[in-house]
Amino acid sequence: MSDDYNKPTFKKLLNKLQEESWQLELLISGFAIFGLFSAYPNLEIAYQHTQNENNTFFSMVLVVALSACSILIFNLLFHVLLRGLWIGALGLRYISGDIDYDTLNYSKRFNTYLKNKVGSFDRYIARLENYCSVIFAISFLLIFYMLAIALTIGSIVFVITIFIDDHSFSDISTYFGMILLVFLITGMLLTFIDFITLGFLKKKRWISKIYFPIYWCFSFITLSFLYRPLVYNFLDHKFGKRLSFFLVPIYMILIWITSLYYNQSNYFNFIEPSGNYIANTFSYEDMLTENSDFIQNIAINGKVITDPYIKVFILFDEGIEDDIYLFNPKLNPEEDTRGITSEMSSINSGVVSEALKQDYITTFNSLYTVEIDSTLYRTDFILGASLKKQKGFETYIGIKNLSEGKHVLQVKRKSKKASDTIKKTAATIPFWYYPN
Repeated sequence: MSDDYNKPTFKKLLNKLQEESWQLELLISGFAIFGLFSAYPNLEIAYQHTQNENNTFFSMVLVVALSACSILIFNLLFHVLLRGLWIGALGLRYISGDIDYDTLNYSKRFNTYLKNKVGSFDRYIARLENYCSVIFAISFLLIFYMLAIALTIGSIVFVITIFIDDHSFSDISTYFGMILLVFLITGMLLTFIDFITLGFLKKKRWISKIYFPIYWCFSFITLSFLYRPLVYNFLDHKFGKRLSFFLVPIYMILIWITSLYYNQSNYFNFIEPSGNYIANTFSYEDMLTENSDFIQNIAINGKVITDPYIKVFILFDEGIEDDIYLFNPKLNPEEDTRGITSEMSSINSGVVSEALKQDYITTFNSLYTVEIDSTLYRTDFILGASLKKQKGFETYIGIKNLSEGKHVLQVKRKSKKASDTIKKTAATIPFWYYPN
């Protein structure tokens, strides 16, 4: 079975499939575009969740997924557009045949120029066919490139986490981790240089001997053994090689274009955080849209308060816990278990005592204070969740004695600078109080 590709019947089948591949291309492109447009908003929401929870690992995974979706959407839409143009050209050829420049009755200068530059209609159709096939194939190749980048970075993070940052291991494992880290970083740089130079390191005899072991190792790390034939098939073709040079600038321009927006004011950009003169929607729970918006730092329950109380919610992140360890060192555990874990392994893990949990919350309450119009209010933060199920700390403050109208709430946070303890304003949120 492994030698079937050498048989004439198999080559004949490939030639037939090659001629009819445009139908499969359009079918796959259509389904893929529909699926990608459906998946993209959900991936964005998931990415915002991981960002708010400071989940670096899953954030990186979702960045790769979002990048892959964006690349595929752009490439496949472009492919469908060119395929449509190709089908239209075929239909026009059936009606009018090739271009008859003599019938156009242009001057000799233009006639000669158009014959040289435009050429025959069949050549135009052949070029469109080449563009469509190459763009379709390279779309999926780019996904593997994204995966290769993610796996390489993931390998570096894995080595740092397991061998270097984990102090429970011996010094020998740390030294081994350092050697492995140097190898990975050096290999990554050499592989990237070889990639952007289209195989320069493979061409020089003495360099290739040094580079070969690195190339062999990274073929497994990046999974390039799965798509390597496709890469070399591109590089041995003039058009594929030219296209490879233009890919990176094209995508950089696209990223820049997507970052553009229209600024209406010289003084405000309308995406600034809330302050004395700005009310950003992310600071108010009742103004967050159902799917896409999340609390980014600190929020209250609404912009217009009608109840005799106000809710203050502070989003949890690892930086808060690090500050708690700084101000209360006895809470700093011997082993840091934060990060990716399994529910199965956490079943048998040690249980934190209620006294330590209470000490944790007490320390948190000593770090954060809430003021309304420069008046300090008593707070009692406890662990909770927002309406969007974001984890954090929440408290409720009675405001029935406030006058009607605009007020400014400030959340202040203690922090250590050298040997001094200073208070910083963590959030400034305006609101309006009109009781029922």
